Amino acid sequence: MTKVRSSLSQSTKLSPKRLRNIREKIIESFLFLAALSSVATTIAIVAILLVECLHFFQEVSLWDFLTDTQWTPLFENQHFGILPLVSGTLVTTGVALLVAIPLGTIIAIYLSEFAPSIVREAVKPLLELLAGVPTVVYGYFALLFVTPLLQIILPDLPYSNMLSAGIVMGIMIIPYISSLSEDAMRAVPNSLREGSYATGATRYQTALKVILPSAFSGISAAYILGISRAIGETMVVAIAAGGQPNLTLNPMEPAQTLTAYIVSVSLGDLPYGSLEYQTIFAVGLTLILMTLIFNIIGYYLTKRYREVY
Repeated sequence: MTKVRSSLSQSTKLSPKRLRNIREKIIESFLFLAALSSVATTIAIVAILLVECLHFFQEVSLWDFLTDTQWTPLFENQHFGILPLVSGTLVTTGVALLVAIPLGTIIAIYLSEFAPSIVREAVKPLLELLAGVPTVVYGYFALLFVTPLLQIILPDLPYSNMLSAGIVMGIMIIPYISSLSEDAMRAVPNSLREGSYATGATRYQTALKVILPSAFSGISAAYILGISRAIGETMVVAIAAGGQPNLTLNPMEPAQTLTAYIVSVSLGDLPYGSLEYQTIFAVGLTLILMTLIFNIIGYYLTKRYREVY
């Protein structure tokens, strides 16, 4: 009886540890399911696009899809060349990056290295609030304010154009680039700043030659996020850039982007399963591949600069 009681008491002493292990296993399982859900969602989206695209490419040649310079699937004389939509997407994204990357980086350097704490605490929430403005508001801002303003400088500028859409998209993604870049710069150890000051460098030299290179892995990630955000933008380009596919690299001309075409076809006017409706899946897969390419480039840039610095 004494041995039985001692064994029971030992099992009782171990029970809190066992309960803790069970709780940890349950929490670990929930965390694993949460992580798996995002991966499973991505795989499901890609799988649906691939299945629908197989039906599309059974009727449309992949070569024509990649090389034809006309995109008129809704016209009587149908052409399925994706190049006009890709060019419109790249041009508007390029204009947006020309606006967002310099301004976002300058704002991040100022907030991280030069701004007083009171200014930083006031400006950063305002920038993040700018990111919360609905994109449809940005679209009408580009159409009704930016375009007439540009027409004063460029009288021949058409009412719908990629330039105004790209400029407003750049303004829209500035908070993403500036906020993440500022966080990356603030994460640089103060010992690097102090070492730079000890050698006689100014704050300006320290910011550009020490802090910026040291934080460039995080800054490049912010740039890639901005690129992905610009490529996937819908309402601004749908409202301000025009709805006619146009193979051009001139930002002062109207064009249609990948996302704008998906919106125009997804309004319910075309029957599901038709060839015209299946074009949105081919366009969506192209959009995902473009985003994936930029993310891969960003990954290798981040990895390279982490190794260098």
